Amino acid sequence: MAPHTVFLAATEDMSVFGTDPWWLVVVKAVFCFAFLLVTVLFSIVWERKVVAWMQLRIGPNRHGPWGMLQSLADGVKLALKEDLVVTASDKVVYILAPVICAIPAFMAIAVIPFGPADHEISIFGTRTTMQLTDFPVAMIYILAVASIGIYGIVLAGWASGSTYPLLGGLRSAAQMVSYEIAMGLSFAAVFLDAGTMSTSGIVAAQQHTWFACLLPVSFVVYIISMVGETNRAPFDLPEAEGELVGGFNTEYSSLKFAMFMLAEYINMVTVSAVAATMFLGGWRAPWPISSFWEGANHGWWPLLWIVIKIQLLLFFFIWLRGTLPRLRYDQFMKLGWKVLIPVSLVWLVMVATVRALRNKGIDYTNVILIVLGAILVLVLVSALVDMVRSRNRPAEPAEPPFDPLAGGFPVPPLPGQQSPPTPRRPSRVPQPVAMSALNSGDTEAPKGGDDDA
Repeated sequence: MAPHTVFLAATEDMSVFGTDPWWLVVVKAVFCFAFLLVTVLFSIVWERKVVAWMQLRIGPNRHGPWGMLQSLADGVKLALKEDLVVTASDKVVYILAPVICAIPAFMAIAVIPFGPADHEISIFGTRTTMQLTDFPVAMIYILAVASIGIYGIVLAGWASGSTYPLLGGLRSAAQMVSYEIAMGLSFAAVFLDAGTMSTSGIVAAQQHTWFACLLPVSFVVYIISMVGETNRAPFDLPEAEGELVGGFNTEYSSLKFAMFMLAEYINMVTVSAVAATMFLGGWRAPWPISSFWEGANHGWWPLLWIVIKIQLLLFFFIWLRGTLPRLRYDQFMKLGWKVLIPVSLVWLVMVATVRALRNKGIDYTNVILIVLGAILVLVLVSALVDMVRSRNRPAEPAEPPFDPLAGGFPVPPLPGQQSPPTPRRPSRVPQPVAMSALNSGDTEAPKGGDDDA
């Protein structure tokens, strides 16, 4: 186990960061800013094109070749719209809310590695790393920055002085609490397996196998949580048009509305980059390419691999929007609190157990057998407990039939209830007489004919 320990210690070496001259730091910061903006401009057009293709439509095709300049046209249109400030709003918070949303969205990209953590590339004759910065708790920094961005949505809903934005802000607060817990637990499993919280160290720990294969439950939980964190369909409840008009941004227009839209797409890029870094090998080339091409993970090529992974995850966002309907709010909360968080807790305990057994020198095969045996025992015990409970459970009294007018006004049925059948009057259209009835001499007029009229 000694070589493995030395490897983990090496991943905590941060000496390669913080040595760049000031002008190179500025160049890297400008690159991160430009990368986000260009990716957002491309993603907006790509989303509209893909959703149009899924719905058998053409999509944007007016501005530029194949409609590729549609994003710029949308930006110019939003900038030229009238900028309104609601009279009943808290004007300071109302104006600051879009800024609070947009700025943290740009900050998280600073610790995402676009290449190896050594001086493999040269920029204007200076050798440097393909990462703006990194530190031992970089992933905690990303979680903190993402949490600050959600406050912008909450404050926008509260400061608008309107009912529907307030409801959207409250939904966003509940969404942040429930889904960030599951996201943090999925991160914790990666920290245990990688032995570090730095982004470059996590990518280095995936040299042989991606964490999406080693920790599939954490990967699935994070993918679901990142959709909830970015308020994207089917989790776009803070801005549900059919329920809340426009949600938290109902009272916003012009550039302030554009900043909310920009923050949403930048957050999509950021969480996709985090997913690629945490679970998909980061800047490393996929297995078939890296197996026969030694230079795939050197030079400028790692930038290509992580961009491809980010674009594939963005396509996953678009695919969900064009496929799934919006969840009900109770379904959304049930998924977060009753499914994702318990599953993440159980999975984290299992990962910690495996890690502890491996540190004691137990063979990996024996570790897997021990974990599978423990899971089998838990399943059998839970099945026996359910059988005993079902036998000893008293018969529940039958619920009264659902009455939609019990409160004096019509209400829809709750989940599990069924509306009573609606009475139908007999049809006034004459029914055709069957040939068998004519042959038998039965010439009785059918019910609901002209005589009933």
